[in-house]
Amino acid sequence: MRHRISGRQLGRNTKHRWALYRSLVTSLLDHERIETTEAKAKAIRGLAERMITLGKRGGLHRRRQALGFLRSKAVVSKLFGDVAQRFLDRPGGYTRMIKTRRRVGDAAKLVAIELVARERTKEPESAKGKEQGPPADKTVSKPGADAPQ
Repeated sequence: MRHRISGRQLGRNTKHRWALYRSLVTSLLDHERIETTEAKAKAIRGLAERMITLGKRGGLHRRRQALGFLRSKAVVSKLFGDVAQRFLDRPGGYTRMIKTRRRVGDAAKLVAIELVARERTKEPESAKGKEQGPPADKTVSKPGADAPQ
């Protein structure tokens, strides 16, 4: 019986589970949005927020703690630079989970977990043109309508 035991096992042993958590948190902080199962997203939510808090507080000791957990030095430098600056005035709640779909093979609930203050990517030029509406001066004429009668 699992009375009063917190945390999720996710069908893995301890080392495999922590390796999964580290990889998912590193990917989340790198890409700022990932799609995973609902159980995995709920499991890494607190770990990701703890890493962002380390980045906000700054300092050498906290940077080394983050390097011990995250898998990439580039992600740690991004965390302590860009990501920490975006969340300076926010006291917590750095992540958001959005339910997306059910996976085709096993019907698992999938969610997109993302950072709340996420960088917006530049839209392609073709998408910007479509949002502006119809052109102003172009008139549509029927074939043969211009011919005199």
